[in-house]
Amino acid sequence: MYNIFMRKNNIGLLFILPALIGTIIFIVIPIFCSFALSFTDWDLLNEINYVGLENYKAVLSQKEFLQILINTFVYAISTTIFAVVIPLIIAAALNTKIRGSETFKTIYFLPFITPAVVIAIVWGWIFDPNIGGVNMLLKTHYTWLFDTALAMPVLIFVSVWKLIGYNVVLYLTGFSTIDNSLYEAAKIDGAGVNDTFFKITLPLLKPTTYFVMLVTLISSFQIFDLIYVMTSGGPQDSTNVIVYSIYKYAFEYFDVGKSCALAYILFVIIFILALLQKKLAKES
Repeated sequence: MYNIFMRKNNIGLLFILPALIGTIIFIVIPIFCSFALSFTDWDLLNEINYVGLENYKAVLSQKEFLQILINTFVYAISTTIFAVVIPLIIAAALNTKIRGSETFKTIYFLPFITPAVVIAIVWGWIFDPNIGGVNMLLKTHYTWLFDTALAMPVLIFVSVWKLIGYNVVLYLTGFSTIDNSLYEAAKIDGAGVNDTFFKITLPLLKPTTYFVMLVTLISSFQIFDLIYVMTSGGPQDSTNVIVYSIYKYAFEYFDVGKSCALAYILFVIIFILALLQKKLAKES
């Protein structure tokens, strides 16, 4: 019996071996290497020099770091709020089995499976100040992505638009776990639509809401592609965020040490926020 058990285990390990090797080579090893490089001075060409905590000190003391940090938090928090509330409302509507709900699900999900670069290019055209459809439709002359006050709201809008479909599917999955007998009992007791939603639906959707918020928040802190294509961090660093700065340090300034240091600063921020969110979820 033991031999049969061990043989099955070995077969299972054989099947997961390719994925395991890929994870070690492309995830685990780079994590340790990048952490080590964050304590060095390296320009990708010359030899690596150990500098200790100098990269962390240099990054944190940069005058634009505070602006980049604020941009990152504004983008991530705003995107998370809208990308949680709007899908919840849409999922609640679709869960009522309205006519054509399956078609709506497909329409909402399409932006999520569309490559982010394609979305960035298309929305860049739409918000173009000269030929863009938004100015033509609204009969305005805003410069949108070239305006320090408007560029960030545009990016938040595009990001929320892309995330809605995925979060709607997650919420619909959460709705499917709620026992319909609870709604029937509430209806018999004379509960209205608002009472049912706020006293039955929302409390039972807490695990789903926590998961949606956590995933959306983490992905928002890691935003790069939309900013790279649509604004390149401009105008005047008004849309520059931490991940885009990591890219600039590594591939524009050729300062790998500072790039890795900034990456681990971002890791610490996300880790702390995840812990806070988990604590709040337990207390609520």
